Parts: sequence; structure tokens; C-alpha cells
Amino acid sequence: MKMKHFKYIISTALAGVVLAGSPALAAYPDRPITFVVPFGAGSGTDKLARVLAENVSKLVGQTVVVENKGGASGFIAAQEIARAKPDGYHIFVTSNTTHASNSALFKKLPYDPVKDFAPISKLGNIPLVLVVNPKSIPSKTVPEYIDYLKQNPDKVFFGSGSTSARIGGELFKILTGTKISNVDYKSNPQAVVDTVGGQIQMMIADAATTLPLAREGKLRALAVSTSKRTDIAPDLPTLAESGVKGYEMVAWFAVYAPAGTPEEAIKTLNQAFVKTLNDPAIVKNLQIQGIEAESSSPEELAAFQKAETEKWVDIVAKAGVDVR
Repeated sequence: MKMKHFKYIISTALAGVVLAGSPALAAYPDRPITFVVPFGAGSGTDKLARVLAENVSKLVGQTVVVENKGGASGFIAAQEIARAKPDGYHIFVTSNTTHASNSALFKKLPYDPVKDFAPISKLGNIPLVLVVNPKSIPSKTVPEYIDYLKQNPDKVFFGSGSTSARIGGELFKILTGTKISNVDYKSNPQAVVDTVGGQIQMMIADAATTLPLAREGKLRALAVSTSKRTDIAPDLPTLAESGVKGYEMVAWFAVYAPAGTPEEAIKTLNQAFVKTLNDPAIVKNLQIQGIEAESSSPEELAAFQKAETEKWVDIVAKAGVDVR
């Protein structure tokens, strides 16, 4: 009896240890969470991540750290998240660049945008803005700028630190029949700095990166990329209404976890993001920064990503960009 009783005590104790250490039963989150961003500080994705991190931190009761891993069209950050332990503590706050556009622009990716990630929520949309250096370019409207480009072929360079900015410029070139050349950058903020400095003359990039400098007079904003005028910059005409027929591009943001992340973590994070993105104060804050807040379920994000990937294939083909 004593031996059986002793065995029972050991078995019960071991069972308690196993249960206590079970990831499925451990409270999530119980330590800091890292938001990995595939672009540099000051980019639209970075600004969004930092606004969200503060509020999500309050909702989940843990510190949220934003870590920038820019470069290589988002490859570096995407690979890091794809290889990360799927425990809910390394989260990818990203854009259409890594999860739709790259699939259209590159023949082969070092990560799988679908199989390597677990969708959490869509985060928002952002129009692109055509900006020029006001000291280098005299044009005040898009028609004037197109005339200037045709009178000065191969003398204007546009910068791009994301797939959206690259395709945005290429599509403009094709639809206007102008000759401009691309200069690749690690991230859009770096390209914007050179546009202000005059090393390059134009960009078509996210409003969060371009509009603040346009408002300061360091850049001149000529038009937005959306099909209709946006509340983010209501005074700016669209490229389509400015004579560039058929031009429409909108970048978007979303959040993912590594594939295999427990459903408990996905659910907790989705709820935190949805609540944050429906907070009027957050919505207003993001709108000021050029971002239209929008949340979704994981399933809705997966379907949206699929449709967007197909759309970007068409955009890349229309822009005449060689797939690398």
C-alpha cells in the first residue's frame, strides 16, 4: 500500500509539472511581444506599428517592442518571422510588399507568403502620393509635369524603397509615355530624404512618408493614387482625373504570425488589433498620418491577400516591369 501510494504521489506530481509547462494552458501573453517591421523608421508601416504597439500593449498587459528589419524588399524581415518560433511573441506588421506585390515582382521568394504565415488582421489602407522636389521641378500640376518630362527625357529619377513605390513609378512611366529611371533604396524614408535633397526628383510613395514633408513645403504634392479623392488629402486630385487614365494603386497593411502559432494567441491578438483599430482616437491619429484604419478576421485577411496577389500580378504586367 505504501509503495502504491508513493507511486501515485509521483505520478500526480509529474502530471502537474507537464500541465504547468503546457503551452496550450499557459497564459498568453506572459512576456513582451515584438512587432517586426520590414521597413525603416519613419516609413508608413513603422508609424502604424508604433501607434498600434502602444494600444495593444495596454490591452494584452505586456510590453510591445517595435523592431525594424528593413531591406531587400522586405525579404529580411519576412524570412525572420517565417523561421521564428510560432509562440505568438514575434509578430509581423507588414504591407502588401511582402504579402502580395513581391509575389508578382519576383520569380522566386525566399519565403512563402501563404504557407509560412498565420493571418491575424488587416490593419489599414494608404494612398500613394506623387511628390516632386520643388527646386528641381517647376511643374505645379500633373499635366505640366508630364510636359516637363517629355521635354526632358531621361533626366528625372524616381526613388523607391518598397514594391509599391517601385511599381507606382513604373506604372506612371508606362501610362504617360515618359522616360524616367528608378533608383532603389532600402526604405522609402531614405528615398524621401534624397528627394528633398535633390539627388532624385520624384517619388510615388505612401502618404505617411510623403505628405508631412509636402505640408512643410520641402516637397510638392501633385496627386494621389486612389480612384477617388481621399479624406487624407482632400485638396489633391487623383492621377486619373489629372489625365493619367487608368491609374489606381492603394497600398495596405496587415499583421501576421509565424505559421503554427497557437489559436489562443491568434485570437487574443486579433481581438486586440480589432479593438484598437475601432478606437475613434486611434482612427483619427492614423488618418492624420495618412493611414485609413481597417481591421478584419484572420479568414477575411487570407481571402483579401489572395485577391490582392492576383491584382498585383496584373499591375506588374501593366507596368511592363521585368520579373526578377
